[in-house]
Amino acid sequence: MNQETDTTKSLAIFRGKEIHKIIYKNEWWFAVADIVEVLTDSVDVKQYIKKMRTRDKELDFYWGTNCTPLEMIARDGKKREVMCANTESLLRIVQSIPSPKAEPFKRWLAKVGYERIQEIEDPELATKRTRALYKIKGYSDAWIEKRMRGIAIREELTDEWKNRGAREQRDYEILTAEISKASFRVTPTEYKNLKGLKRENLRDHMDDFELIFTMLGERSTTEIHRVEDSKGVPKLAKDAHRGGKIAGVARKELEKELGRSVVSKKNYLSRRQAGLPKKKQSQKISK
Repeated sequence: MNQETDTTKSLAIFRGKEIHKIIYKNEWWFAVADIVEVLTDSVDVKQYIKKMRTRDKELDFYWGTNCTPLEMIARDGKKREVMCANTESLLRIVQSIPSPKAEPFKRWLAKVGYERIQEIEDPELATKRTRALYKIKGYSDAWIEKRMRGIAIREELTDEWKNRGAREQRDYEILTAEISKASFRVTPTEYKNLKGLKRENLRDHMDDFELIFTMLGERSTTEIHRVEDSKGVPKLAKDAHRGGKIAGVARKELEKELGRSVVSKKNYLSRRQAGLPKKKQSQKISK
């Protein structure tokens, strides 16, 4: 389990539309509601699916077999169970959707499934595709390098948490919040609110300094765990605060030199839409 849940891994893009996906039984499973919305442009996806199942009795009969509730980051940004289907089951669902997008979608689905097979054989391909996706979204090469390094550091940390006693999703949320509060004086939720984000990944909207201090806090925490051979969530939380504090002290020193806050309201929403830098926004000094 990983509180961050990197968006480039949990999202697929079909003609500019985001589709949530997750690896289950060593293959990609996709959020059914996202697929239906992409193919129908429906404003009420739940009602569309309900009517679709009413029309197609066979689809409705095998719905529980074809679809499985899996835990993933939902549209509201929270982790919850979402009805998902694999490639084979989705092709059956698409048969019940009269849409001119159906054929292009089938080809796209086959491509995504094939890419997963390639990634199992050569894990480096997943990293290359992640870099390419960020590039398409308009991020600079320098930013991408930091983001990729941050992903690796985050995964290393969550592996430590798992091996040292973190079990529930809530554990990961608590530990992540401890580092964030000590590093930036805000929790991840407060940070997202500051940047005007909803279900977007917070780290995809951090600038260079924000990413650097995030990495420093998490890497420091990992090392503290290892040095002290920490066990159990209470001890891990204390370590997380200490690791975050190291980043927090460094952040404050930089802010004194710069005369401004590292924690900012800036995000990359406009850049992702237009491939252009977002205009500077007002910043609030974090004491």
